[in-house]
Amino acid sequence: MASICLRQKPHAVLVPFPSQGHINPLMQLAKVLHYKGFHITFVHTEYNYRRLLKSRGSNSLDGLPTFRFVTIPDGLPATDANTTQDIPLLCDSTSKHCLPHFRNLLKKLSSSPDSPPITCIICDGVMSFTLDAAQELGLPAVFFWTPSACGFMGYVQFHRLIEKGLTPFKDESYFTNGHLDTVIDWIPGMKDIRLKDLPTFLRTADPNDIMLNFLVAETERTKKASAVILNTFHDLEDEVVDALSTLLPPIYSIGPLNLQLKQIPADNELNSIESNLWIEEPECLEWLDSKAPNSVIYVNFGSIAITTREQLVEFAWGIANSNKTFLWVIRPDLVRGESSVIPAEFLEETKERSLLASWCPQEQVLSHPAIGGFLTHSRWNSTLESVCGGVPMICWSFCGEQPTNCRYSCKEWGIGLELGDDVKRDYVEGLVRKLTEGGEGKEMKKKALEWKKLAKEATTCPNGLSFSALDKLINQVLLSSRK
Repeated sequence: MASICLRQKPHAVLVPFPSQGHINPLMQLAKVLHYKGFHITFVHTEYNYRRLLKSRGSNSLDGLPTFRFVTIPDGLPATDANTTQDIPLLCDSTSKHCLPHFRNLLKKLSSSPDSPPITCIICDGVMSFTLDAAQELGLPAVFFWTPSACGFMGYVQFHRLIEKGLTPFKDESYFTNGHLDTVIDWIPGMKDIRLKDLPTFLRTADPNDIMLNFLVAETERTKKASAVILNTFHDLEDEVVDALSTLLPPIYSIGPLNLQLKQIPADNELNSIESNLWIEEPECLEWLDSKAPNSVIYVNFGSIAITTREQLVEFAWGIANSNKTFLWVIRPDLVRGESSVIPAEFLEETKERSLLASWCPQEQVLSHPAIGGFLTHSRWNSTLESVCGGVPMICWSFCGEQPTNCRYSCKEWGIGLELGDDVKRDYVEGLVRKLTEGGEGKEMKKKALEWKKLAKEATTCPNGLSFSALDKLINQVLLSSRK
């Protein structure tokens, strides 16, 4: 009888791009779908599978009878390193080498007595090789683009930017001659956008640039998907989502997914499944418990951003000179080419009002009442978690669509202050003070709390737009092969 019940479950195969910021939202969706009755197969690369076993323990990927983890190779040389792989090389390799391995995986799943028939494939928007395999099996292939809607729109426009001669740059002088200040007034749903506000992968003088050409190809293949998922909510990005809906297959805005997870009871076995590639330090939360409301600045530049040693020092002294209490997450590989060494004088001066960690449970940190501001790299997961926590931001964008998120946070949503490329301690100190003191900071906090309320409403049963969009996605697309 148990076998019969298993065979009747819808079966979703999820394939994230193999970096932390992409794995997390795919995992959130996988948990929500499992809670709604799906059998889940979650596909890691072999490299990240080993990293997860190191960070979370030898039994961490045992899964559940109806939530299984499997692997495929990424095509890169084997290594025991514990860092994010080179992104351009990883993009190039997965697009060229993963399809045969994925086909073989689907064959194994289809013939396994412990696996129900595959119902749908949900792939990261930049893992489009899965489309071929899905079409061969007559299955819906849903593309989950993990950036913001505005960041995704930037990628969708890459082909037009090339057609109009705005990229690749004619020569290296275009990086500094004002070309990046060019206003782009023809992108649907976006206004007053400068070239430098769009994803950074367009900033190249090489017509053969891996990332530029890769993203043009991936956004083009998205047009062949059965549907597109975005981890956003309509009130936040309505104009851009509506514009994207005229260019692409049906779009389902089902975010914030971290709030969709709230419908899963705390004692559900799904909560034992984690996806962080670094070892978290939950002591951060205990430390925050001892701090006053809105008194702590949280600093984290995510899983990929790299600073120079000089930038790290300027950040350190800017934060120290603000005299604010702070929690700073510093990855071992944060500094380019060397370990992340903080000045001893900084550590001594701030030891009574600081906590440094190598990684932490960020969503819980940003939801903690002690957090008063967030110095961030503006990756979408971090931005969305900050919105959900009602926390205003200082935005230091590094790469990808982060400048777009920064632009929207500061100019459209009223919850961010922009920190430019030239990191200087006096400016860092000034922005921290502006965020935490005076009228402008209070207004940003008020706006952040308004967005927090709207995010919660979007994911609330039964009338939230994201909540209903998820149900429509399941019934109209993910289960379509069973009708």
